Amino acid sequence: MTKFTDLALDPRVLKAVQEAGYETPTPIQAQAIPHALEGKDVLGIAQTGTGKTASFTLPMITLLGKGRARARMPRSLVLAPTRELAAQVAENFDIYAKHTKLTKALLIGGVSFGEQDKLIDRGVDVLIATPGRLLDHFERGKLLLTGVQIMVVDEADRMLDMGFIPDIERIFSLTPFTRQTFFYSATMAPEIERITNTFLQAAVKIEVARQNSTSSTIEQALIQVTPSRKDRSFADKRQVLRALVRAEGESCTNAIIFCNRKMDVDVVAKSLKQHGFNAGAIHGDLEQRQRMATLDDFREGRLQLLVASDVAARGLDIPTVSHVFNFDVPTHPEDYVHRIGRTGRAGRKGKAFTIATPYDEKYVTAIENLVKQPIPRGDLPEGVTMAEPTAAAPEGESERRPRSRSRSRGRNSESAPAVEAPRVEVQAEPQRVETPRADRRGDDRVVGLGDHVPDFLLRSFAIVPAPETEE
Repeated sequence: MTKFTDLALDPRVLKAVQEAGYETPTPIQAQAIPHALEGKDVLGIAQTGTGKTASFTLPMITLLGKGRARARMPRSLVLAPTRELAAQVAENFDIYAKHTKLTKALLIGGVSFGEQDKLIDRGVDVLIATPGRLLDHFERGKLLLTGVQIMVVDEADRMLDMGFIPDIERIFSLTPFTRQTFFYSATMAPEIERITNTFLQAAVKIEVARQNSTSSTIEQALIQVTPSRKDRSFADKRQVLRALVRAEGESCTNAIIFCNRKMDVDVVAKSLKQHGFNAGAIHGDLEQRQRMATLDDFREGRLQLLVASDVAARGLDIPTVSHVFNFDVPTHPEDYVHRIGRTGRAGRKGKAFTIATPYDEKYVTAIENLVKQPIPRGDLPEGVTMAEPTAAAPEGESERRPRSRSRSRGRNSESAPAVEAPRVEVQAEPQRVETPRADRRGDDRVVGLGDHVPDFLLRSFAIVPAPETEE
């Protein structure tokens, strides 16, 4: 069995790895690190939770051990799609490079440009950034990429989903042609393969698991919910979610709950809190400081349930997550692989529940086609009963009101006492004889519409107050 001591890493790196408690590399690490140390380009495909971050961080630190950074010219560049993933890469660098003198800078949104500029001006060996913030610094003239020796694109397919591919292509054009390049992802779309063929030179492709596969350590279940009405779907799913968490009991030490929309993240988190759960929310609209504080609370065990958008689905390394709940079925099937990959990491067991309604059938089918296997169906938790669909109110009936009814009656018009509104009487005047406009120039009224004046414009309206009633 291969050990880290067999991989020709810098002794200072090996010391840090041992202090972190690791002895045996994962398959992606064991296969990628030797090629990386030889200076080859690497295309790594592995399911999430297999240690891809360390597979490029460790050889980077070893290769950068010799040399010195210059002001505004980083020696290596790591691109990540989200702030949280970039921050996690920075944490890995701090752990494994603590016995070296290498320096780093983290360029992400939500942090002032001034502090980041100071780090870049001193010169950094490793620059970790999101594409947007990196280009912001470049366009401000604060950064040069002509000294980049190693470039890493982490979660490459997520870059595609988030629309970063044009930015990635531009960043590549700003770096030297002689750079060494690493591409890593759990899934590999055709568009990503086109880019790797363009920017990687004779890359070594390493695939330690079938593309788009899920870990065998994760117990999956699809919970099918049939709401009584379409407008009850959101509330019924919240009820099922609470019942699932309660049913798991003490085995659910912590969990990530994924929603498709940011606004739903806040609603679900608030609902859980109101029912006595220890829950918090994280999504892209929150300030960076708040997002990092929430993640820290979750990592440290101060928060049991983390309700999140897909900002937390990619690459975040929280190895002790016991459960994942998909409150919404992801609309992109690849996201299912990444979401449930937050549990069952590093050989641990995990559970993933997905709540689906009949309207999610096409998304479920797409996921099953991607992973090449059906998602096992689960039963509703005990104590949860869905109301039978009402025959008198078919789908959407409550949203469609007969137009012949007067809107002034209100929702409770049958039970509430009627309030008589002021009556409007229309008093018709005798029919006027149309005359040419030239003969009517003295009239103060402006009626327009040419020579023809519609009859309703010539009527006068009188407001007749309602009779007073004795109280």
